Amino acid sequence: MPRPRLPHWSVRVRILAVILAVTAVAMTVAGGTAYLVQRDRVLHAIDDHLHAAVESARVVVTGSGGAESDRAAAAPETAGFTDARTALEAVLARVLPGPRQSAIGILDGAPTYVSALDTDFHLEDDPAFLDRVVAETADGSVRLGTAQSSVGNLRYIAIPIIVQGSDSRGLFVTAYDVDAELAVITTAFTTYAWVALTSLVGIGLVGWYVAGRLLRPIRHLTAAASHITATDLSERIPVAGNDDVSALTATVNDMLGRLDTSITTQQQLLTDVRHELKTPLTIVRGHLELVDATDADDVRATRALVIDELDRMSGLVDEIGLLADSQTSGALQRREVDVADLSEQVFSKASAISNHDWRLAETATVVASVDAGRITQAWLQLADNAAKYSPAGSLIQMGSRLRTANRVEFWVLDEGPGIPEGMEERIFERFGRVDARRGIQGSGLGLAIVAAIAQAHGGTVTLQTSPGGSRFAIDVPTAQDGTPR
Repeated sequence: MPRPRLPHWSVRVRILAVILAVTAVAMTVAGGTAYLVQRDRVLHAIDDHLHAAVESARVVVTGSGGAESDRAAAAPETAGFTDARTALEAVLARVLPGPRQSAIGILDGAPTYVSALDTDFHLEDDPAFLDRVVAETADGSVRLGTAQSSVGNLRYIAIPIIVQGSDSRGLFVTAYDVDAELAVITTAFTTYAWVALTSLVGIGLVGWYVAGRLLRPIRHLTAAASHITATDLSERIPVAGNDDVSALTATVNDMLGRLDTSITTQQQLLTDVRHELKTPLTIVRGHLELVDATDADDVRATRALVIDELDRMSGLVDEIGLLADSQTSGALQRREVDVADLSEQVFSKASAISNHDWRLAETATVVASVDAGRITQAWLQLADNAAKYSPAGSLIQMGSRLRTANRVEFWVLDEGPGIPEGMEERIFERFGRVDARRGIQGSGLGLAIVAAIAQAHGGTVTLQTSPGGSRFAIDVPTAQDGTPR
């Protein structure tokens, strides 16, 4: 019986299919792993809070906590209370539920007390759930469990309140809405899934186009090689003549060299993008973590700052290719800038980099014709380097000053270990690092980019260093033609 003929798939289709398959698997594994890890952390945190509720209840009714090993094993026996009602009231008044959590007090099997705080859901709305926890704790033991309730998927703990000499039986129940607790990471994973799907579509379109362009010369070369092979198996395609085939053959011979240059350029480009986006992302994250959501002015200020940083990041992505030629002043977008205002804006962004004492020492009262985005980029790079190489909690000073009548200086002073002797020029070279073994992450592009931006403005980067710290400064003219303003 003849074997069925398999469908013919072109190399272009197979390459694209493999790329998409590998990318899809990688995205799925990465996203799924991240989701499961975060979900597990949330569930463990819920259990820790529920166990803490047992200890809190024990402290309220007995005046002392139990051993860590048996904190959820036995109900607290009261001391100082005459009946279960008063003990239960005390527990409800002291052990308050947090966000996405509810609590209820049950006396003799009937829901009697609810928390004084307004909760997202109410356990008394599901009598079946209350009957379940009453039955589970009939033997007087603390019960930790999960229930699919009419008010949601609950993770709960039920704590009997026992008063010696009293016929009444109290039961304190507190529960978390597990679905609400997981909603944040579920939403994030859903967003990730849509982004991953969109990325796969984009990769497929780009891959199809690029694969076709790359394989077209190979198809032509294959046809020519097959023709020669048909006449003489020992022949090779010579680089001779001036026709299209000769030009294609010469192109193929040069292809590896050009591909090596292209790959190196692409890798360098990706490194530049990653390096340059790290600082603004740190600033955005820092300000979002510190914003007071109840303060409208703080929200507006943070919003303006974040939008400014996002615009700058978008500009970095669009213009990162210009960094290779950034010493050309024509690549700048110069405009009149108030240096004092610029200094305060940059300091506000830099101070979001944590674990340091930031101080704006001075500001220059002058208007300069500069590219504010590029100066901000270079200045924040100096601040980021100072934070990386300075001890945690140390003072980092920033400032701007008029060095001469027509030159302004943007500087950063740290209390780090200083630059080793002989490395003062090396650190400004592309990928130059003082010591790659120090554990500081980075590609070594930062100071090279700072120097290129300064040169594009017609200025320089200066360094004063000692074992007690380093002072980096960007020295640029206040006017494009060097005349004072």
